[in-house]
Amino acid sequence: MMTLTAGENVASGTSRKVLGRGLAVLGRAIREQPRIFAVAVAGSVLFGLMVVASAFVVGRVVGEVVVPAIASGSVGTGALALAATALLGISVLRVVGIFGRRMGAGYMQYRLQADYRRRVTRRYLELPLSWHHRHATGTLLSNANSDVEAAWHPIAPLPFAVGTLVMLVGAVAALFVTDWALALVGLAVFPALFALNVAYSRRMAPRQARAQRLRAEVSGIAHESFDGALVVKTMGREAQETGRFADRAGELRDALISVGRLRGIFDPMLETLPSLGTLAVLMVGAYRLRQGAIDVTELVSVAFLFTVLAFPVRAIGWVLAELPRSVAGWDRLRRVLDATGEMPYGDSRLDASSAPATLTFTDVGFAYEPAEAHLPGAQVLGEVSFTVPAGKTVALVGPTGAGKSTVAALAVRLMDPRSGTVRIDGVDVRDLAADSLAATAALVAQVPFIFDDTVRANVSLDRPGVDDEAVWAALRLAEADGFVAALPDGLDTMVGERGTSLSGGQRQRLTLARALAGRPRLLVLDDATSAVDPRVEAAILAGLRSAEAGGPGASILVVAYRRATIALADEVIYLEQGRVVARGTHATLLATVPGYADLVTAYEQAEVDHDRQRTYDEVTPLTSGLEVDR
Repeated sequence: MMTLTAGENVASGTSRKVLGRGLAVLGRAIREQPRIFAVAVAGSVLFGLMVVASAFVVGRVVGEVVVPAIASGSVGTGALALAATALLGISVLRVVGIFGRRMGAGYMQYRLQADYRRRVTRRYLELPLSWHHRHATGTLLSNANSDVEAAWHPIAPLPFAVGTLVMLVGAVAALFVTDWALALVGLAVFPALFALNVAYSRRMAPRQARAQRLRAEVSGIAHESFDGALVVKTMGREAQETGRFADRAGELRDALISVGRLRGIFDPMLETLPSLGTLAVLMVGAYRLRQGAIDVTELVSVAFLFTVLAFPVRAIGWVLAELPRSVAGWDRLRRVLDATGEMPYGDSRLDASSAPATLTFTDVGFAYEPAEAHLPGAQVLGEVSFTVPAGKTVALVGPTGAGKSTVAALAVRLMDPRSGTVRIDGVDVRDLAADSLAATAALVAQVPFIFDDTVRANVSLDRPGVDDEAVWAALRLAEADGFVAALPDGLDTMVGERGTSLSGGQRQRLTLARALAGRPRLLVLDDATSAVDPRVEAAILAGLRSAEAGGPGASILVVAYRRATIALADEVIYLEQGRVVARGTHATLLATVPGYADLVTAYEQAEVDHDRQRTYDEVTPLTSGLEVDR
């Protein structure tokens, strides 16, 4: 049998609280959906009462119709019709109860799951990027999917279990009315069944928690492998990634086997106990029948009651069995819903004119939050100050890790600085309304993201006012109108998941067009044209500075490394280790800042080497088959 880890031992020690915590989660669900729950419980109670009633109707039919018919050799038509009518009426009411119970329970469960998926997703959008950096994408997917399902999975059998409790109370009362000895048998069986379920849930809790955690980890590894498929294939790491996934999937398999093994032990016991109760009732009932304390009708009614109670009573076990998984899923959801660090927006609004905006950084400092709270955060920026004047282009240059992408993210308020201020047109971005900031500034990220949709949908994003004319205008500015027009269906062409049908440069130009379609007054390009031909990149930047970009032209902050791109900027900001080392024109920095000159030269040489290698790779297949005739 699989050995529990230290964490599971801790979970086992606290499993006594699982029942109370699980019932608290169910109570929350009832408070959120009281009317639907009431309908489902009403149907379940009706079903339960009809189950009890059916036992006594069957007993009456056997005792007053079947037994006399066997003794006399004939049966009265009236008695037979009355028995059939009674059984048919009870069956119809049971069907009504089942329909109400299942419809109500299903509607309640799926409504809660849909609601909490929306809550989790909204919370993801409210939390800053620094929070997302500390959590794997696969874990976040698991929170919004399997954890939500796990948290509300017990809702399906819950109304059935509540109705079963009412049914048990009615059954015990009916047993006492029938015979006290038979009632004592029922009082022995029902608590034993409940105790067995409680013991089951306590032992199941740590196993379910571990399985739920491993589901998230397996999802995370799978997402990383799929998302990085190109890197995996390029580096020949398929076997290693397969092995990494197989190891964690094996752990999940073992965890689920442990869950199944425990369920395999307890399920037969839960199934057998009501049957043993029926056997005990028959033994005690036969003895009481010989004593004359009860008659055949009462014995058949009680025995049949225990027989039909075997299945409904399992509903209580289903709820208790799912409580550990529900608690594990709810705990993981609460870590998202209770996470802190949201960035509330203000009420200030910027001028909606088409004039370029001015971006100002004043003594900005930033450190990413650590994965663990007790560890210090990594300082990325320190006292960064610069200005992007209205209508000007400023290039941000620096070595890897200098903080360029962090500056770009802060400029459009994907994150908030730890110190200092970021202002647009003199207004702190933290004071701006969300729609005003989005209408003013746009970021084109380093890695383009394309939705599995049409070109039109990827550019417009269903924003009001972005019609086909605006889409084509944005595509022209991004130098993307040519290849889009050549696509089989033009704007209606499906581009595939993450734009798999497009080249890297085409994806970058499409995401640039997406930003331009909103006609921003401030455009932030985080190395957004690195996969574009330098001549096309120069044409794009020239177009962005023109009047077509929005009035006299948008202000541009561009993270760049190509000499041709940097040379187009009005000013260059040179960063090293999160600080502004120098600023000025490209020519001035080349002549006065050795570090800048070395960096730009190294970038240029790397690009030349890359172009040579690409040319060699294209020419080699054409010449490799030729032989020299000696």
